Amino acid sequence: MVYRGFLREHGSVSVALYVLADVLMIVLGAYLAYAWRFGSWVLGLHYRAPVVLAVLLALTVFPAFGLYESWRGRNPLAHARAMILSWFAVVFGLVLIGFLLKQSGPYSRLWVLDWVLVSGVLLVLGRFVIHATLQALRVRGWNHRRILVVGQGSLAADVIHRVVDAPSTGWEIVATALIGRSSATDSEVIRPIRYSSRIPRLARRADIDEIWLCLPLDQQASIDQVLRDFRHSTITMRLVPNFEGIRLIQRPVTEILGLTMLNLNVSPMQGLRRVVKAVEDRVLAFLILMLISPLLLVIAIGVKLSSPGPVLFKQKRHGWGGRPTHIYKFRTMVVHEESNGVVTQASAGDQRVTAFGRFLRRTSLDELPQFINVLQGRMSIVGPRPHALVHNEEYKELIEKYMLRHSVKPGITGWAQVNGYRGKTDTVDKMRKRVECDLFYIENWSLWFDLKIIFLTIFKGFVHKNAC
Repeated sequence: MVYRGFLREHGSVSVALYVLADVLMIVLGAYLAYAWRFGSWVLGLHYRAPVVLAVLLALTVFPAFGLYESWRGRNPLAHARAMILSWFAVVFGLVLIGFLLKQSGPYSRLWVLDWVLVSGVLLVLGRFVIHATLQALRVRGWNHRRILVVGQGSLAADVIHRVVDAPSTGWEIVATALIGRSSATDSEVIRPIRYSSRIPRLARRADIDEIWLCLPLDQQASIDQVLRDFRHSTITMRLVPNFEGIRLIQRPVTEILGLTMLNLNVSPMQGLRRVVKAVEDRVLAFLILMLISPLLLVIAIGVKLSSPGPVLFKQKRHGWGGRPTHIYKFRTMVVHEESNGVVTQASAGDQRVTAFGRFLRRTSLDELPQFINVLQGRMSIVGPRPHALVHNEEYKELIEKYMLRHSVKPGITGWAQVNGYRGKTDTVDKMRKRVECDLFYIENWSLWFDLKIIFLTIFKGFVHKNAC
């Protein structure tokens, strides 16, 4: 039986389909226009340059129009309008570049016009085909997103009816938690339960993807209560208020099933960003592992000779979405057991650390096996450093928004590390500074930001006085 959650767990697959379809339609349109105009399917050599440039411009412009974000439950006509506008933006860019470089003369005006029209139609058709395919899969149970509705009254009932009436969108309401005073419409709610402090635990067990708060803005106390209860969660949260002036609020807005929602807590790694990040991680990790494989062998021999025990040290940490995962390091300590599950951070002069292990820690060479974690998809090269589970349990109660670090994959290096916040964090203030850097990275992520951090890590991120 095919795993029906595949597309749900691998959201970048649908984004990759959109990207490949767009590239194919732009190129196919150029060939069709050329065959119509010149009677040949072999595109002239100098005609290939504008096609390649159009593809590059499209991959730059289309994300700015939100074409690689999730369109689940959104108006398909709005999707088509966004595609048409973005394609004309690409065409305008091509014309402008040709004008500035004085390179528009060699090209047939009729071919250009045919290409623009044909590719425009194909781009829209390609989107509708993929959109219809995904809808058909969702009706059959594929690629569902599990929703917990928290709210009261007719607002929650309206949201539920919209979801039930649109099975092709793939939204699946798992349960509804009633908060505040009940009303007659509550009887229409699917699987109603009374909201309490145990709801966050139930949400984790039920593998909830999103929480929709269906509460009026005058219910600020109830909204604050839910946000407080879910402060340690990385589940996507959206607010569905009952007023029309929502767009005046300085919060990211999403329209789903005709409802305008405020994004209260949404991971930035969605759409094309998720694809770019995944490609970046896999490609760089593969190349780096190929380059450092001799070094890995030497270090493995050194660890084995330093003290009895395994070469690699495996520890459970929180990964993307707060889910437990295992990370690899070269073992730097003598084999020992912690009492009562307590994890004691290494400190200067720690007797558990071997002489060779101390060298590995000082130079961060003990982290190199984590590139295997990156290839496995458990980690990124750049991201918040993963902390021990017991430290997460401790600091999430002391530092606001601490668990939002897990809204992206943990990284081998990060913005905190290149700014000097690495090694032992023996005070809450040190950990708070590290978390501030991590959240800044998450809010301002870009490919160039990642490359900047990697560059800085090479020159000042490996050896540091705080490493022990």
